Amino acid sequence: MKYILPLSLTFLYSLAGFAQTAANDTENTNAIEAFDTVSDTIKNKKGGTLKEVIITSNHQKAPVSALRSGLKPMDTPQSIQVIGSETIGQQQAIRLSDVIKNVNGVYVSSARGGAQESFFSRGYDMSANNMFKNGFRFSSGSIPEVSSLEKVEVLKGSAALLFGNVAPGGILNMVTKSPSFTKGGEVSMQMGSYSFYKPSIDIYGPLNDIIAYRFTGSYENSESFRDNVTKERYYINPSFLFKVSKKTEITLQGDYLHDDWTPDFGTGIIGKEIVDLPRSTYLGATWSNGQTKQATVSASVKHDLNTNWKLNFNTSFQDYNRTSKGTERIQPAANGDWSRPLGQNKNLEQIIGEQLSLQGNFSTGKVKHQLFTGVDMENSFTQAYTFAFGTPTYGSGNIFDFDNFNQGGAIPNANATKIVKTDTNRFGIYAQDLISITEKFKVLAGIRWSWQEAKVGTYDLLKNTVTEAPKRKDEAFTPKLGLVFQPTKDMSLFASYSNSFTPNTGTTVDLKAIEPSIIDQYEAGVKKDFWRGVLSSNVTVYQITNSNLAQTAEFKADGSSNTDSSIKVLSGETTSKGIELDITAKPTEGLNIIAGYSYNDMRYTKTSGLKGSFIEGDRVARTPSNTANLSFFYTLPTGALKGVSFGAIGNYIGKRVGGWNSQYDSTKPGGIWDREIPLEGYTTIDVSAGYNWKQFSILCRLSNITNELNYTVHENYSVNPIAPRMVMTSLKYKF
Repeated sequence: MKYILPLSLTFLYSLAGFAQTAANDTENTNAIEAFDTVSDTIKNKKGGTLKEVIITSNHQKAPVSALRSGLKPMDTPQSIQVIGSETIGQQQAIRLSDVIKNVNGVYVSSARGGAQESFFSRGYDMSANNMFKNGFRFSSGSIPEVSSLEKVEVLKGSAALLFGNVAPGGILNMVTKSPSFTKGGEVSMQMGSYSFYKPSIDIYGPLNDIIAYRFTGSYENSESFRDNVTKERYYINPSFLFKVSKKTEITLQGDYLHDDWTPDFGTGIIGKEIVDLPRSTYLGATWSNGQTKQATVSASVKHDLNTNWKLNFNTSFQDYNRTSKGTERIQPAANGDWSRPLGQNKNLEQIIGEQLSLQGNFSTGKVKHQLFTGVDMENSFTQAYTFAFGTPTYGSGNIFDFDNFNQGGAIPNANATKIVKTDTNRFGIYAQDLISITEKFKVLAGIRWSWQEAKVGTYDLLKNTVTEAPKRKDEAFTPKLGLVFQPTKDMSLFASYSNSFTPNTGTTVDLKAIEPSIIDQYEAGVKKDFWRGVLSSNVTVYQITNSNLAQTAEFKADGSSNTDSSIKVLSGETTSKGIELDITAKPTEGLNIIAGYSYNDMRYTKTSGLKGSFIEGDRVARTPSNTANLSFFYTLPTGALKGVSFGAIGNYIGKRVGGWNSQYDSTKPGGIWDREIPLEGYTTIDVSAGYNWKQFSILCRLSNITNELNYTVHENYSVNPIAPRMVMTSLKYKF
C-alpha cells in the first residue's frame, strides 16, 4: 500500500531518505499505520508543489472484526488467524475449503452429498453453530460464495463469551467486502478443467458525499471430475455505506445465493475398505438434483459517543432453503451387490439476530480499561421434511459392474409424511474488560450469561396429528480470564481459562431435562513479531475437557437396569489437547508466506462401558493428529520481469478415522461394534504463475499436481474423493 504524506519542509528531507530505502528495508515499513491512501499535496514555503514522499508498507495489521471489542490481536489471550482477500485472490480460491487450507488445525471433515462442506477445529465440529458471516450466525447447509469475501477470520479455542452457544474448537467469521468512497472495481473471468467458468464483478465508489456503494456478483457453471455431476450458481452482494455525520455511519447489506447442484455421495465402503472404483464414477441416478437458496439482509449502525466511547447496533435476517431428490446412501454387500436407496429432503431455516454493544476506554488512576459489554438476541426457526417413496430403492446390481447396473425406471414420486419444526430463542448478556495494570502486564476478564429455549413440534401429515415436546430451557454462565505479558511491544505471552456450554438431548433418570455440558478450556502461548512485523509467529498449547459428557444412564430411577438411550447422566469425558504454530511473513516487497503446523489428540477419556457407550481411549472420529500448511506467493516488483508472479501451497492432513466411533455392544464379537474406517494421511500441492501488466492480470494454477487420491468420510455411506489434478486460469481487469 502507498501512503502520500503531507509533511513540514524540515521533516521532509529526513523522511525522504527513509522512504528511499523502505522498499528494501521492511523493518521501517511499519513506522506509519493507516488503512486508506492519503492523497494530500505537499507544498513548500513558496507554494510550489514538492515531489511526493511515498512509503511502501507491506505489513498492515487491520482490526479483527470477530473480536467485536476492538482489541488488538497482541492484547488478546487467544490464537487468531486471518486470511485476507490478497491471499484468496492469489490462490484463486473457489470454495471456502480452499481458503481454509491456509489455517492450520482447521480442516474439511466431510462433504456429505456434495451439498456443503463441514469443518473441524481442535477436534470439534464448527459446522453447527460456529460459522458466522459479518458477525452473525450463518447456516452452514450451503457452500458459501468466496468472491465477495474481504477476509476470513478464525478465532481458535473458546469464543462463547462473545458468541454464546458455540463449540469450543473455534469460530469462523466470513467478512464481505465493504463500500468505499474511493471509486474502483474489477471484472474477472475464471476458467478451468471440467468446463468450469465463472465471471464475476466487483465495483465500488461514492454516490455522493455521504453515500458509498459496493456491488459484487458472480455466476458459476461447471461440470465435475465426477461423471454426471454439475453445478450452476449465481450470487449478488450489494451494500451501501451512509456517513450520517462525523460520528455516525450506517451500513446496509444484502446477499443472495442460488445454487443448483447434483447430490453425490461418492463411492462406498465394504466392511472397512473403501471400494476401489475410478475417481470419476458417479453411482447416483442421473436425474438426482439439489437446490439451495440463501438470502441475507443486514444493517449496522456505528456511533461514536466521543473519542473514548462507541455504540454499535447490528441486525440481520437470513432465509435458507435447501431441497434435494435422488439416490443416496451407498452401502454394498460383501460381494458388491447393492440397491440404491431413494432420498428426498427439504430443509428451511430463518434466522433473526440483533446485537447491541458498547465499547469504551477509561482509566482508574494509572490503570487503563478497555470495556466491551452488550446484549445479543437470536431466533432460529427450522423446518425439516420427511418424505416416503412407494418403492424405497431405485435400481439394483453389483457395484463392480456398474455399466450393467439396472438404473431403474422413471423418476419416482414421493410424499411428505412429517414436518419437524424447531423454534429456538437465544439471549445473552456479557461484559469483558482488558485491564492494563502496566504497559506490559494486562488482564482480560469477562463473563457471559446465556439463555436458550427450544420448542420442537412434529407434524404427522398422514395422521394429521401434532406432537409437541416440552419446551427445553438451558442457561449457563461462561467466564473467561486471560493474562497477557508483553515484555516488548512486539511480543506477547498469554495464558487463559474459559468455558462454553453445549445443550444436551434426553432426560435424567428422574425424567427431567438434562443440563447442558460445561466444557473447560485452558490455553497458553506466545505471539511474536520479528523485524517490526516482517515475520509474525504464534505458538499455542491448549487443553479442552468436557468432564460431564452426556451418556446413557446405567440404571433407572427405581434401580433397575436402563436400556433407554434417551435417559442419560453427565458422567462421560472427552479431552482434546494439542499445540499449534502459525507463521506469516513478508520478508521483501511482493513476497507473502504463510505456514503452520498443528498437533491434536482428542479422545474419549471416561465412558460408562455400557452398551452404546463409546470406547475409553478411542480417538474421536474425523480428527487427524497432524495437519500442516505452507504457501508462498511472489510478484516481482521491479526489473525486466516486473509483474511476473509465481507461488505454491502445500496442505497436509494426517491419519484419521472416518465413519462413526466404535461402541460397546455385548451382541458383537469382542463386545465392540466396530464402525471406524481408517484413512491414511495425504498431501496436496498447488502451483501457480501469472503476470500483471498495468490494469490487466492473468494467473494460472495447477492444483493437486501429484494427483493425490484420498477421501472425506462422514458416515460410512458418504465417502467423497478429493479432486484430482486440475487447471484454473483467471483473467482480471481493474478499473
